[in-house]
Amino acid sequence: MATPTGDDPVERRDIEALLATRRELGATYDAALVESFADRIERTLEDKVGSAVDTRRHREQMERRQMIFQFVLGSASMVAAIPISITLGVTGDYLALLIAWAGIVGVNVAHASTMRRGDH
Repeated sequence: MATPTGDDPVERRDIEALLATRRELGATYDAALVESFADRIERTLEDKVGSAVDTRRHREQMERRQMIFQFVLGSASMVAAIPISITLGVTGDYLALLIAWAGIVGVNVAHASTMRRGDH
């Protein structure tokens, strides 16, 4: 019986197979069996750690992009609000000015609250 190899995670059956192999081959192959099993465990751990690091890096990258987008959205809102405010303020259409500002604020608040909830 040979030791299990492959990319599967180390499980109880793998340990049982290792012990059965040791019983069949005897103590002379202990070093080779232990080294093979240790390599398998090491590969499994590297895969899991690598996957966790990739996931975290992706999440941080997405958060950074969302922060940049929020800044750009806020800046663009202010740039758009200036001519709207001047035009509506000069013409005296204060109700339209209030509605325009409510829309600008609403868009920014909606986007910011979506980011906080993590729905980005």
